[in-house]
Amino acid sequence: MQSQLGDEYTMLSEKIFFCFASSGSPATSFSNTNCQMNPRSLKFRKNIYGKPEVEWKNDDNFSPPPLHFNISHTSSMIACGVTVNVPIGIDVEGKQRKIKNDIIAFAQRYFSPCEVKLLTAISDSEIQRQEFIKLWTLKEAYVKALGKGFSAVPFKTFTIRFKASTIRCFHLPGNSVSEASEVIVESSDDPKNLPNNWQFALLEVAASHYVAICTEKDKIVGGEANRPMKLTVRKTIPFVEDVCVSGTDAVLVLGGIIEQ
Repeated sequence: MQSQLGDEYTMLSEKIFFCFASSGSPATSFSNTNCQMNPRSLKFRKNIYGKPEVEWKNDDNFSPPPLHFNISHTSSMIACGVTVNVPIGIDVEGKQRKIKNDIIAFAQRYFSPCEVKLLTAISDSEIQRQEFIKLWTLKEAYVKALGKGFSAVPFKTFTIRFKASTIRCFHLPGNSVSEASEVIVESSDDPKNLPNNWQFALLEVAASHYVAICTEKDKIVGGEANRPMKLTVRKTIPFVEDVCVSGTDAVLVLGGIIEQ
C-alpha cells in the first residue's frame, strides 16, 4: 500500500517489533530447527519476483525442514511471519492511516467488482475506510504468500471474502481457537489456485494496526478444510523486551480460524 497510496515511509526508528510464527505443522518443527541452527550461518536469496527466501545447505548431519518467512513494516512496527514447510505472506497497516484518494474510486481501480460493491454499500465513511484497509492488508498478504507481489498478481484478479466459520469449539489444553469469520480467496485468473489451498488470519495488534497473514495449507497434515492456523505472536523491542502476547488483549482476532 505504501507505494500505491503515495505516502512516504521512514525506516523504522523506534518502538515495537511483532514476530508472527504460524504453521499447520507441529510447533516442535520450529524448536528443532532453532536448536540446531546458528543464525550466523543463514544465507538468503531472492526468487524471480524478488521475494527473499532462506537458502538452506543440507549436510549429512542435519537436514532442516524448509523455513519460510515474510516481513512487512510501517513507520512504527515490523511484522515478521515464519512458517515451516509452507509459504507465508504478511502485511501490516496502521488503523489510522489516511487515504488521500477517494476510497471508492481507488477501489474501482484496484479491487474486484465484488469488493467494490461491498465497500460501496457502507454509508459510514470511517467504517468504509477501515474495511478498505482490512481488505488491502489481506490482499497484500495473499500476493506475498504466492511469492509474486502486486505487479505479477493484480488485485483485481481475485476476491477476498468473509464467511461464517463452521468451527465453533476447538480446545486443547492451554490452547483456544477463535470463532471469527473465516477468510477465503476466490481467484478469477488462476483456476489452479483453489480457495481451500490457502488460509488467512486478520488481526488487530496493539489496538493500532491491522496485520494479515496468509499461508498455504500444509499438505503434510492433509490440507484439511477449516483446520485452525496455529499462531504464536511475540512482541519484541530489541535489547529491551521479548514476550509472547498470543491470547492477550494485545492481539485481537478479526478474521480466520486461529489456534493460539
